[in-house]
Amino acid sequence: MTTATTTQQELFVLSGLITWEQAIKRATALFDGLSDEDLNKEIVPGKNRVVYLLGHLTAVHDRMLPLLGLGERLYPHLDELFVTNPDNPAASFPPASQLREFWTTVNQQLTSRFRSWTPEEWLQKHTAVSDEDFAKEPHRNRFSLVINRAGHIQYHLGQLAWAKK
Repeated sequence: MTTATTTQQELFVLSGLITWEQAIKRATALFDGLSDEDLNKEIVPGKNRVVYLLGHLTAVHDRMLPLLGLGERLYPHLDELFVTNPDNPAASFPPASQLREFWTTVNQQLTSRFRSWTPEEWLQKHTAVSDEDFAKEPHRNRFSLVINRAGHIQYHLGQLAWAKK
């Protein structure tokens, strides 16, 4: 994408896309490097299990679909287990293999759409902001939301580093 005619907007979009893709790649590598048994271990005693964070990130990314105007959610049933409630060792989670599949599917769908957006599409408002608020705060756009979610992944990767110890 970097050519003599690349605009500043295109460079910002490329930076955002790379940030998103690197965060997804790092999290996927971590999750894939752990057995299903390892996913059920607490990160540190009394704290979230790895499987909870896999489900949490998957549910949050699934919520991005309507938030970015990309269609309906794929896995809304994950919210109760992974967004509205904290990790609960007594909770019955979907099998780790299914959560891994959900993670892959939702992130492939998001990334595919992000790659197709023009700079103008990246800078459109997301659905959680009104037209009036967006006129006053144009930074409340798709680009900033994707960057925010990439930061959310990085935050949890910091926690997950303890899972490897």
